[in-house]
Amino acid sequence: MFTSEPPPLSTTAIIQSESTTATTNNNMGEATATISTVHPDILLTHIFSRLDGSSLASASCTTTQLHSLSTQEHLWSNICKSTWQSTNDPRISHLISTFQNGPRSFFSDSFPLLSSSNNLKSPPPPPPVPASELISAIDIQYKNNVIYSKVEETQTTTNWFRCSPFRIDLLEPKDIIPTTIQNGKDICQDLNENLTLSWIIIDPIQRRSANLSSWKPVSVHRHWLTGEIQVRFATILKGGNNHEDEKVLCGIIVGFGGCVNGDVQVKEVSLQIEDMDGISLNGKDSLEILQAGIGSGERKNIVREERKEKYEEYLRMKREKEIMKLRREKRLDSLCGVLGTLVFTVFCMMVYYH
Repeated sequence: MFTSEPPPLSTTAIIQSESTTATTNNNMGEATATISTVHPDILLTHIFSRLDGSSLASASCTTTQLHSLSTQEHLWSNICKSTWQSTNDPRISHLISTFQNGPRSFFSDSFPLLSSSNNLKSPPPPPPVPASELISAIDIQYKNNVIYSKVEETQTTTNWFRCSPFRIDLLEPKDIIPTTIQNGKDICQDLNENLTLSWIIIDPIQRRSANLSSWKPVSVHRHWLTGEIQVRFATILKGGNNHEDEKVLCGIIVGFGGCVNGDVQVKEVSLQIEDMDGISLNGKDSLEILQAGIGSGERKNIVREERKEKYEEYLRMKREKEIMKLRREKRLDSLCGVLGTLVFTVFCMMVYYH
């Protein structure tokens, strides 16, 4: 956020300026001006530099002149850096420069959240070449103030990665992140309302990125025994080849524990992908799902309520699957019992008549 600058302008004013005229009376007569007469340097310095990404994108769709000005790379670079502190990292800056339209493409990929919509009319594209690494750019904010920012590289070519459960841990077991979040009785509600997280994952092969977070928490729980707080962010994605007919949960956990001068500390920041049986997927399957989501997943500016509804719908489908599984197991147990009784009866009859 541009904390030292005036608040971002809306594109409404720009669009209205293009479609209406302002008339000024003076001694020379009546003069009429439109936005097309405004010097481009003034637009860039005093208007476009104060727009947020969504407004700047809208401005680019109005006229040819505004499109030419609003697609300049330095504008989008500044927007990315002000939106995500992690993009100031030289590694991320270099990766962004390799995107088709640089920071503008990166923002377009990463600002809208991935949607779990499965209504694709065209067949899915062929799977991309497996990436040798995935780059994560993570930013956690509390009341719009950054409390943690990190860039994490995950190597994907080792047998250990491909066969082990997929998990990205940003903190070592003994690491802690101090915060200014007061450990009061309403802390769960406070975190639910004021904590935000962005987890952008970048595929260097496709030169694309996607935001795996729900931005706001989908659930906040305090452990009844330890008192530690677990904040969950989640995105529901389409399963890969082994889970084509199912959804998978991309879950991000932020764990709070301990207390220093009344302020809680961050003890865990992790990402996992699990199927509807609650089993963590291995690295190979997770990489396939992530690359498919990054390359062809639908992006939407989804409101928080819709994101939570998607998560709750996933939990409902998961419970229904568990119930069906239990019913099948119960029927199988009954069948085994009947067959066992029948075999025992036949055996007893054979012994008796023998």
